[in-house]
Amino acid sequence: MTKKKILIVEDEESLLKLESILLTSRGYDVTGVADGATALEQVVSARPDLVILDIMLPGMDGFEVCRRIKQNPETAHIPVMMLTAKKSAQDTERGMAAGASAYVTKPFKSAKIIEIIQELLSP
Repeated sequence: MTKKKILIVEDEESLLKLESILLTSRGYDVTGVADGATALEQVVSARPDLVILDIMLPGMDGFEVCRRIKQNPETAHIPVMMLTAKKSAQDTERGMAAGASAYVTKPFKSAKIIEIIQELLSP
């Protein structure tokens, strides 16, 4: 069975490393990028099975990145999990309106993240 590819978009290096280690240890093929523009390039070129997306990013925010992924017919099928410190109901609504499949706030429990990822990646 081929490894599922996950793209993590997180500008905080320590969190990116933590998430990468967590997912790699679970057998996922993980790529990490630190900004929205690079994330969009990666989504098109690498075709990940899942995108884990922070909202507060340099340049383009996560809401816009998610919208663009969902607007592109070639990438619209890829599930996007927003993983962010933004906890308000308005932020959650904006994330879901942008096309997110899941919206998780930081700090997060590893087990919860793995559970959501498995749900999103199950056929």
